[in-house]
Amino acid sequence: MKGFSPHLPLTIDPVDGYALTKTYKEVISQNLKNLVLTAPGERMMIPEFGVGIRRFLFEQNIAPTHQEIISRISQQTSRYMPFLKIKTVIISPYPEVDEIADLNEIKIEIRYMVESLNIQDALKISIG
Repeated sequence: MKGFSPHLPLTIDPVDGYALTKTYKEVISQNLKNLVLTAPGERMMIPEFGVGIRRFLFEQNIAPTHQEIISRISQQTSRYMPFLKIKTVIISPYPEVDEIADLNEIKIEIRYMVESLNIQDALKISIG
């Protein structure tokens, strides 16, 4: 079966050779994930591209930092994925005290829709 693009990270698929994204929903989710994870300056020829979520990893886990992340996601999606409508961005408010791993982790859920394709989905990213 034909696909739109390689599924990232690249994995071997017995049918297609490499696993492929085969629906618009998969393509949109993968592109949004790439936009959030890419640091500005990391993409060749488009130095402004990317949210750069990793730079927030050691920032204080407080409301102003969350607002800056949400603002950055909104700016980048409106510029590079204008067909996408962000419904909500949920950032884990505070790490669990019992778990050391959560102290330096950002958990983000981006709920979005693409009206023209009647697609609603959520992208969950955990960085740490």
